[in-house]
Amino acid sequence: MTVQARAGTGEVSVGLDVGATLAKIALRRDGETRLEALPSEDPAALVAHVTALSPTRVGLTGGGGAGLAEPLGCEAHLTSEFEAWGVGAVELLADAESAPPEGEHFLLVSLGTGTSILRVEDGKAIRVGGTALGGGAIVGLGAALTGLDYEPLCELAARGDAAAVDLRVSDIYGPDQIPLAGDLTAANFGKLARDFTRGPVAPPDEGERANRAAGVMRLVGENVALICAGLAAATGSKHVVYGGSTIAGNRQLSDVLDEVTTLCGLQACFLPRGGFAGAVGALEIALRGDAAPGEGSSLATS
Repeated sequence: MTVQARAGTGEVSVGLDVGATLAKIALRRDGETRLEALPSEDPAALVAHVTALSPTRVGLTGGGGAGLAEPLGCEAHLTSEFEAWGVGAVELLADAESAPPEGEHFLLVSLGTGTSILRVEDGKAIRVGGTALGGGAIVGLGAALTGLDYEPLCELAARGDAAAVDLRVSDIYGPDQIPLAGDLTAANFGKLARDFTRGPVAPPDEGERANRAAGVMRLVGENVALICAGLAAATGSKHVVYGGSTIAGNRQLSDVLDEVTTLCGLQACFLPRGGFAGAVGALEIALRGDAAPGEGSSLATS
């Protein structure tokens, strides 16, 4: 990734994207940018962490960003979350596979606790839609159905089969009865619902919990991708770029997003370190006007 930075000064600049669950931090010193994430539920601890870095300037964004400007007690630049995501995504796309061609507008999906969908053109982002389905639904439903929190839920989902809990088209219709592919989902968790209506259901074993976890990922992934497909048609977009902390380490969700986006005739792209797009964008915006032309930086994740 190539970014503009002042090198050799020893100064520290920070981009901070404070979301509902995580605070994403992009820290730059002497041309190197490091990324880290902390829980956002304790603003005082977050302020203490950033203050200990002794930054000369801070770029703030996200729902909790505005409340940190005064406690940080340094030069702070507050920017809208959508603007920060647009700028940060363009920076991170330099390292992405299947990136949209330069100069072509695209949809950018911020899949965090909830999901926002932006149209990005020339680095400028406009929100065109979204859904309440996202990481919050995955964690909440996943815990209710399996008793696991996020990371073990993702690992379990990769071993499961959503078809064991979902009703597919082929479960309802015979061959050639309807002009839809038999392996399409007709009702998320439709088989599980049917099992409950037939009488008491035994506590799930490991295999059943894996299927339920996979079903949660398919529920969220399918619906997010289908909403994106509708917005892509409305905005004339051919590429959908997925980012957000919910995708990190979540292979099952990424596979569903890729599958459904492709079925809809669109090109899916996944941002490297995509959960940090807002933090990287906030950092870049805070540094505008200070960068020396032609200087670059490397990127590392801590």
